[in-house]
Amino acid sequence: MTDGSTFVQAFMILFREGLEALLVIAALAAFLRRANAAERIAPVYLGALAAVVASLGMAWVFETYYDGNHSDLFEAGVMLAAAVLLFYMSGWLFVRQDPKAWQADLNRLAERALGAGTVLSLAGIAFLAVFREGAETILFVHTLAKTGNGFDASLLGGLAAATLALVVMFVAMQWLALRLPLRPMFIVTSAFLFFMGLRMVGEAFQELQEQALIPFTTDGVPAFVSEWGLSNGSWEALGTQLAILAVAVAACLVSVLRKGAGKGGAKETREGRPVSATS
Repeated sequence: MTDGSTFVQAFMILFREGLEALLVIAALAAFLRRANAAERIAPVYLGALAAVVASLGMAWVFETYYDGNHSDLFEAGVMLAAAVLLFYMSGWLFVRQDPKAWQADLNRLAERALGAGTVLSLAGIAFLAVFREGAETILFVHTLAKTGNGFDASLLGGLAAATLALVVMFVAMQWLALRLPLRPMFIVTSAFLFFMGLRMVGEAFQELQEQALIPFTTDGVPAFVSEWGLSNGSWEALGTQLAILAVAVAACLVSVLRKGAGKGGAKETREGRPVSATS
């Protein structure tokens, strides 16, 4: 194996595995900054750091006791837990997208809305997002080292370059997020976390299907579904994702209709008589 090949493979392993986790953490950090709750970012970073430590430990366990093979069932469980947290945070952000409510008293609202439960959820999302990728990254890099020249300059250089690329992407995403209006920032972050949750569900189904615990039916599934990374290409996964999407759309419509009804009910005269919108 040439040094150039080792460099490229090491770079791609870390960059590919780290990018998805980085996007989740960057979205959460950007949201907290836009909500004037930057002091709450620490639990997100601590959750990510704890996941790195846990990934090292899990990689050692797999390498020592499972001959370097990961557990499909364990990975599916982690993905489903991450998906639940991502869906929760997505809905939480969507409900709190009204900029008027936030602009009225950002500090007070941030203190109340970002209470202990939500902060723990943020830390949990960061932990699961990083942990899911971390152990695989370490195992892949370890395998690359064993099949090549060990942890030589080429391999370490690829890892260093990937780390730098991820840092640059993180900074760029934070810079962009701070310049977005508040409502679009909330909506975009909510949609992104929801999409990531759907992907987690699809990937969890993939792990379970590899263990023959769930059927795998692909006849008639449009090719773009798997090509775009929307699902694993099976009707079982796609059907579940579409059902979750339908529930989310229905919940959004109910939320919008309730807000509309609340605004309409507020249009009354001082005597309590209803008036037209133009009066």
